[in-house]
Amino acid sequence: MRERWIVYVLRCAGGSLYTGITNDLTRRLERHRAGTASAFTRSRRPVRLVYQERQPTRSAALRREAALRSLSRPEKLALVRGKRLGSRAAISRDWSSPSPSPRCARGSGCGSSSG
Repeated sequence: MRERWIVYVLRCAGGSLYTGITNDLTRRLERHRAGTASAFTRSRRPVRLVYQERQPTRSAALRREAALRSLSRPEKLALVRGKRLGSRAAISRDWSSPSPSPRCARGSGCGSSSG
């Protein structure tokens, strides 16, 4: 059986957001809720799953996790709400290709024009 990887976002107590990856979402959520998955979520319980997406490989999941972590809070909230991300619409592209540099990812004018 082929392993499936999931990138996920949790909303923690106080409204903070946590992004991670796993190949067993049910088990990972149980560990977050028990306070044994991460030091960050342990002190910010309860946690609630607010976003998830499948990735074909661990490598792809790690790249996507990094891309989500680089988003601003408003951009992450828009993603969680299912809204298109304007100039950051590339967030929904296939992350198996290399990511743009952080400067370009923040819409500094390099690459294609925003629209």
